[in-house]
Amino acid sequence: MNIIIHGIDFQKEFIPHIEQLIAILKSRKVRIFFTENFSNSLKKLAIKVEDCEILYSKSLLREMDFIISIGGDGTLLDTVCFVGDIEVPIVGINTGRLGFLATIARNEIECAMKKLFDGAYTIDSRSLVSVSSDIPLFNGLNFGLNEFTIHKRDTSSMITVHTYIDGKYLNSYWADGLIVATPTGSTGYSLSCGGPLISPNARNFVITPVSPHNLNVRPIIVSDESEMSFRIEGRSEKFLISLDSRSTPIDATVKLHVKKAEFSAKLVKFEDYNFFDTLRQKLNWGFDMRN
Repeated sequence: MNIIIHGIDFQKEFIPHIEQLIAILKSRKVRIFFTENFSNSLKKLAIKVEDCEILYSKSLLREMDFIISIGGDGTLLDTVCFVGDIEVPIVGINTGRLGFLATIARNEIECAMKKLFDGAYTIDSRSLVSVSSDIPLFNGLNFGLNEFTIHKRDTSSMITVHTYIDGKYLNSYWADGLIVATPTGSTGYSLSCGGPLISPNARNFVITPVSPHNLNVRPIIVSDESEMSFRIEGRSEKFLISLDSRSTPIDATVKLHVKKAEFSAKLVKFEDYNFFDTLRQKLNWGFDMRN
């Protein structure tokens, strides 16, 4: 079995858990690879690991059985970007706080690896949002797991985002910005702006305005088979668009089209995982002394 490990600038206290993970993989005769970012993070902490290879060519990703993401949800988003359309299944080990995506806690590593090798897991296919334009954007990495966002660039006045669904006019949002979130991203930025939670297997996007001026404007759920297009107006000459944590400035002449990507992110979920359990735990639902 070939497994690659990815992580970015983790804390020193997580070192024993990384060493535990690598020891488990070696005991299973796994051929272990590191991404360059993970290898550099180990070097910064003066951690030496023998018998592990660095993956310099992404073409070798097709030979990987799994990729292990060590970090928070941000690291897992970066892992999705790294894997792209090769769709290597991702195992998320959480060193962060919330962990909606990276759900394996540090004290669960040994148990999770046993389940992985025993085949006690499922592959959860998560839809991605894809953006296209009349100019190159995001260095060709034009997809995201959580959301696509249009933002005003600075502290200037709000912007107007004219929005169309399959070529039909929806609304002109007068706001600080606009979010198009996947079901996975519904627990992120969209949620903090008043958007609804969407079950991961739902085939929808949610369009959520950011601080809209008109209070009667509300988030709307649309089919992920739809194509959304946008035209931006504002006093500023530049605006900001982002895909998950990656952002780039554009001007009002840029034409934007957003739809579901033709490939998906494959997340490994173990048999005891339940999305609704995660919601209750992470959002403290039912956290009341009367319960």
